[in-house]
Amino acid sequence: MMVNENICCCTADIVCIESNLDEIIPVPRNSVYSRYIKRIIDFSLSLIGVVVLSPLLLVLTVLELIYHGRPVLYVTLRPGKDEKLFNLYKFRSMTNESAEDGELLPEKYRLTKFGKFLRATSLDELPSLFNIIKGDLAIIGPRPLLTDYLELYPQRYRYRHSVRPGLELSPPAGRLYFLTWREQFENDISYVENVSFTLDVKQLYLILKMILSPKNNKVRTDDTRVMFDGTNIDDTRSKREYLMARSQSVKESNGNTLAG
Repeated sequence: MMVNENICCCTADIVCIESNLDEIIPVPRNSVYSRYIKRIIDFSLSLIGVVVLSPLLLVLTVLELIYHGRPVLYVTLRPGKDEKLFNLYKFRSMTNESAEDGELLPEKYRLTKFGKFLRATSLDELPSLFNIIKGDLAIIGPRPLLTDYLELYPQRYRYRHSVRPGLELSPPAGRLYFLTWREQFENDISYVENVSFTLDVKQLYLILKMILSPKNNKVRTDDTRVMFDGTNIDDTRSKREYLMARSQSVKESNGNTLAG
């Protein structure tokens, strides 16, 4: 059998990173499970989850009012299946404190201890169960990212929206985070092409293991991810490193302008 040298062969468990993958169009898996059974399972488990966790949801709602005030929920517009937009629900992890000019303070000043706890334990995601019941989300699937990214994706990665987005997909190799945006997008595409009941069960196990990991606390609470801008798909730098490099570039540019 002939194998195209430009195509990296991988399984659902191994994400292959190749710079020319942008040109390869994925083939989403179309099965009875992906079309019908997965949705039935998602709806049923989420409905049971809301009923069973209703006392916890009530307690968290009261604590939200105490620590963050109104509104209780953080509502943000995200792209779903086939890039259809929907309102994603989460518990707020920050206050709405603003400066004298009315602009919100930086996140590091608004993030509360209670908010850090919500993020570290993933309890801030509980209101998303209502998104799953409505049909906006699945339990397992590519995370719904910002709407600003839609026009920035290479064509290959727009196929991550050929399935319902999910609460989470576990990074490869048992890690707690993705090294680059490309790695995350390839992980999403691998899921789209291989979605099955077995894969969902494995993903659920890995996600629960990730949530319960002590190291996950720091990953979830520290905002270290650089926003995707269409050009940094392979960038491994943290947000701090990225901003420092950009600041240095601006200084050098201003210096060259003055010198000229």
